[in-house]
Amino acid sequence: MKAEKQQRAITAFQEFLTTPLETLLQQHLNTDTSRAALALFHEMAATVPAYKDFLAHHGVNPDQYQNFQDFQRLPQLTKENYLLRYPLAQLCRHGELQTCDMIAVSSGSTGKPTFWPRFFADEMQIATRFEQVFHDSFYADTKRTLAVICFSLGTWVGGMYTTNCCRYLGSKGYPITVVTPGNNKEEIFRVVQELGSDFEQVVLLGYPPFLKDIIDTGIARGIEWQRYQIKLVMAGEVFSEEWRSLVGERVGSQHSCYDSVSLYGTADAGVLGNETPLSICIRRFLANNPEAARALFGESRLPTLVQYDPVSRFFEVIDGTLLFSGDNGIPLLRYNILDTGGIVSYDAMLQFLAKYGFDPVAELQNQGGRGVRPLPFVYVFGRSNFTVSYFGANIYPENVTVGLEQPVIREWVTGKFVLQVQEDADKNRFLSVVVELAPGVEDSEDKREAITSSILTQLKRLNSEFANYVPPEYQIPQVALAPTGDPEYFPVGVKHRYTRK
Repeated sequence: MKAEKQQRAITAFQEFLTTPLETLLQQHLNTDTSRAALALFHEMAATVPAYKDFLAHHGVNPDQYQNFQDFQRLPQLTKENYLLRYPLAQLCRHGELQTCDMIAVSSGSTGKPTFWPRFFADEMQIATRFEQVFHDSFYADTKRTLAVICFSLGTWVGGMYTTNCCRYLGSKGYPITVVTPGNNKEEIFRVVQELGSDFEQVVLLGYPPFLKDIIDTGIARGIEWQRYQIKLVMAGEVFSEEWRSLVGERVGSQHSCYDSVSLYGTADAGVLGNETPLSICIRRFLANNPEAARALFGESRLPTLVQYDPVSRFFEVIDGTLLFSGDNGIPLLRYNILDTGGIVSYDAMLQFLAKYGFDPVAELQNQGGRGVRPLPFVYVFGRSNFTVSYFGANIYPENVTVGLEQPVIREWVTGKFVLQVQEDADKNRFLSVVVELAPGVEDSEDKREAITSSILTQLKRLNSEFANYVPPEYQIPQVALAPTGDPEYFPVGVKHRYTRK
């Protein structure tokens, strides 16, 4: 038994338990975060075998990188050029996988699992994000709270990570009790109805479309959600403010800025940032003022907007792509997960909004004032590598391609398709696949049914996140067949894109 591993766990837990949230969230004000990121670089260069080799291949001598300008010249890490090139143990400190004590799983584009080891101390940083949510948004320091984990359990990264972090809040003294039905709908209904009345509020934690399905199904069964003072913690999807309002109305929400929170998370490094009452207040203003949103984000679509702690996760933006650095079981430096977006400082955000006559701080002070922290903002449009996110599962065009390459079906189609997640009139999400028919082939119900079945079979076979995250009743894709060269989906002479956001 290694005493240093034991001591590291004790120190991390003790610091988390005894350090007030206020202190944790103000550390960045007294910290040169760029120097902290540079220190992580030197520590990785000295202790992580894979990173040593990576730097050598790029001709980097760590001794020559001593300031932030040097840091910005360091080569970016990606899943392809780093994580997939080295054995798992070599990505950990001293080449020892056993320095970590838990491994989570996420799926890659082929359905082959990617493993993410982490140590107990890594979860403490993420637990602070959950503390920020439960304290600032839900007032859970003063209210008996039942936290219902609706993420998939097992090896999947979301469920166990979230469960652990919520339990640590209970250990810190918050009156929070955790129950783990996972994504079992019947069990979720049972625990809420049998336990919910013993608490002042019930927090459902899961993927947005799944939580909406739970709420809608519950209403159909006569569950009075208003009785339980429902709050929502979500991850894995971008959603509109109209969606937030709709779901909020159905559970009886009275305070849109305080009753739901979205997390910006990744399997690679846990929670990178989180919505706050302040960021939600700002996003709702921008949703109603598209000119302001375009001026701020450079696009008409509304990204996820969160605040982050630059001591925990250090962000940079290169050509509209987000890079982050942070300590984990596999420490990552200038890591590019192909998310497009940007960063805005706290002061710059308030100054920008003032030009449009909006003061979100004053707005929130009228609602109690919690959740105003001088943390920087990061906005995220989503992955730029052609995936779509559905119930938290990353779905890849490659998965659909295999379904169209099966015998008989491949004679009907060109192989082109457009994959997208859409919403119906009631804002329920569904997976849409528009498939281009081969020349001379006509649309028919039999063909649609056969193609739907083949795509579904291959999605479940190849993509284990899809099979485990998406409820069975939402797994069947809605397939439409379009003629060759259809001008909306398959215009001739234009480079084809297989996904639409």
